[in-house]
Amino acid sequence: MPTDKAMEAVKGLDVPRYMGRWYEIACFPSRFQPRDGENTRATYTLKEDGATVGVLNETWSGGKWSYIEGTAYKADPNSDEAKLKVKFWVPPFLPIIPVTGDYWVLYIDPEYRHALIGQPSRSYLWILSRTPHMEAEVYNELVQRAVDEGYDVSKLKKTPQADPAPEAEQGPEDKKGFWWIKSLFGR
Repeated sequence: MPTDKAMEAVKGLDVPRYMGRWYEIACFPSRFQPRDGENTRATYTLKEDGATVGVLNETWSGGKWSYIEGTAYKADPNSDEAKLKVKFWVPPFLPIIPVTGDYWVLYIDPEYRHALIGQPSRSYLWILSRTPHMEAEVYNELVQRAVDEGYDVSKLKKTPQADPAPEAEQGPEDKKGFWWIKSLFGR
């Protein structure tokens, strides 16, 4: 669904309030995430400089816990738009290649409970929540917002989430670095 509409990001995002854990409710599948990923979530932590955000992306794949760490920062420090860049290093165990992408907050509810994340090419989309599950009405509202931003929402895939969500220490760890190897092959 091509569109000429300029994508709009949230203005005036309260970055400290945005920090913490977010659960992936749905996303466009990508080669950077395991196809069988479940209980996928991101945890954001504001660094001491007040401008850099620590990113911890976690998922369970094949019954094992996997993760990758990175950083995020405003694409334009002088703008009030929530247009961020995220950077991960690959391979994670010997960080030599930076992989950078766009992370635009397209919508956040006033209570900072639900968010719609995208990027200018409209190739990636995430629906996030502070809890592992989202009411259908809220989900449908976020899907409609994505449509309004020019996304082809037929690509959305819901992410299985357990309640309560498992913690890392509750299962075996996938060897650090396997996630990025799998992503190269789209698995």
